[in-house]
Amino acid sequence: MNEIRVFSPATVANLSCGFDILGACLDKVGDEIVVRKKRERGIVITKVTGQKLTKDININVAGVSASALLKETDVNCGFEIEIHKGVKPGSGIGSSAASAAGSVFAINQLIGKPYSNKELIKFAMEGEKVACGSLIADNVAAALLGGFTFVRDGSAYDYFKLSTPSELVFTIIHPQIEVRTKDSRAILKKDISLKQMTEQSANIGSFIAGLYTEDYELIGRSIKDNVIEPLRSKLIPKFNELQKTSLSNGALGCGISGSGPSVFALSKGFSTANNIALSMKEIYDKIDIEFDIHVSPINDIGIKIIEIK
Repeated sequence: MNEIRVFSPATVANLSCGFDILGACLDKVGDEIVVRKKRERGIVITKVTGQKLTKDININVAGVSASALLKETDVNCGFEIEIHKGVKPGSGIGSSAASAAGSVFAINQLIGKPYSNKELIKFAMEGEKVACGSLIADNVAAALLGGFTFVRDGSAYDYFKLSTPSELVFTIIHPQIEVRTKDSRAILKKDISLKQMTEQSANIGSFIAGLYTEDYELIGRSIKDNVIEPLRSKLIPKFNELQKTSLSNGALGCGISGSGPSVFALSKGFSTANNIALSMKEIYDKIDIEFDIHVSPINDIGIKIIEIK
């Protein structure tokens, strides 16, 4: 095995009630990463398509995460990385996580899988630190583990996969504007009230309970954010209208995907999810902002191998 091509999926983080804690893995939306062995040790990024990103391995998240892996791994070769971006940076659906997780997953395959996917998360987090300014695991955990994931303590590498009800479907609208994670974190308040903490804790607990019991109504009642959303929603054009139309068309819940500007609606079944996509499109067709809409089931596998040579 000298070369591998993988699909590294986009992800939805926070899910309203779980800031920096909850993540979910999307299907058919993501990056393709190609990694091949080379004789000389070290990492080289040879190609980036789809977006204008640096090939500097000290800045590009795929290079940073791959370098972190090799620092702890004894290998007698190096690696060339190609990144074919399908997720725009600053989209709010885990662009940096897709590249960071994809590179370490691919290298791990080429060297005989000495690490589990869960163990790879700590290396991918190093790439996220470059993009976000801190070690955040919610997106990379979802990309590597698949399904819904929970981060109890990222600094202690304590994260795990949750149950995934089979009928859940995401509708994602991505306005073609950039909201950098570092910038969207900068507007957040450092302190919250006891009431806010209690409400947010209750919602995350009931959301997880809803996943395990497949109680779709409970999941919907739990998708609420009284801490982050009121501040970040101001950065997203027509957010309130998107949320209102999603809920009126049957969404279980609707909120900001990650740091935005993407907005997610979570539904029971494809019919509802597709109707919500049409209603979101109607709102954005009236304003002068380009956008993409994705309707996706939950990807319960995570990163997938496309080809091995």
